Amino acid sequence: MADIVWGLATSHVPSIGAAMDNGKTSDEYWKPLFDGYAPAREWMAEHRPDVAIVVYNDHANALDMSIIPTFAIGTADHYRVADEGYGPRRVPDVVGAPDLSEHLLVEMMDAGFDLTVFQELDVDHGLTVPLSVYTPEPGEAWPCSVVPILVNVLHYPQPTAQRCLDFGEALGRAIRSFPEDIKVAVFGTGGMSHQLSGERAGLINEDFDRNFLAKIETDPQSLAQISRAEYIREAGSEGIEMIMWLIMRGALGDDLRRVHDTYHVPASNTAAALALFAAETSSVPRVEAGANG
Repeated sequence: MADIVWGLATSHVPSIGAAMDNGKTSDEYWKPLFDGYAPAREWMAEHRPDVAIVVYNDHANALDMSIIPTFAIGTADHYRVADEGYGPRRVPDVVGAPDLSEHLLVEMMDAGFDLTVFQELDVDHGLTVPLSVYTPEPGEAWPCSVVPILVNVLHYPQPTAQRCLDFGEALGRAIRSFPEDIKVAVFGTGGMSHQLSGERAGLINEDFDRNFLAKIETDPQSLAQISRAEYIREAGSEGIEMIMWLIMRGALGDDLRRVHDTYHVPASNTAAALALFAAETSSVPRVEAGANG
């Protein structure tokens, strides 16, 4: 049976990928962020999954803005890196896990979650930047195959935080019912607080972010009770992306422990964070948080 071995919550800020792609990670501006990632990267490199399930949102790069599914899943065996207007990122295309995707699709539908299916899909920075946070130098291929799960965080009505936590719990059951003996990691991406336009452009709410980072481990249900309006009011119009972290958290269940976390302001005009959780059965000790964690 499939086993969920760890979960990663991470920002998917496009400039984080650009900093890696252009050799800027040691620059004064970027070094604190990437120093904060280092302990998590070291741990993940020692605990490689066979498949990563990446929960993210497309940014009008692969999907027409006229059609935005609430929840969707990719079932392809290959996903090209999207051209976001300046050419695709110089990272490998993504290898899919179609057998697992099909299994998850059926199980989630039977659990009451109606997913849109993408048999072809280009993946943008929402997916590739988290993969780069995990594996900064993939070479010719990423170290695992990927199941993309897309969530609408762009247009009202987005799914509620409670619906996302419930989705994650159902996803965890679906993963664990897959009959093959594989190791699975679940990524929740996006956030933290940020707003890209309007009168509040540049908004960052560190108090809200740090409370979220604490509660996602100890009390995710309290985060599920926060309304759409409150997420947007407190974390900005794009800060509602944090509901995708709740899908990861729900999938992991209660037997988990925090391996590492870090928080940094700003990455571009965004609060960026990472939180890594291992299954409680893991024997690897907790590492210390980064200097800015």
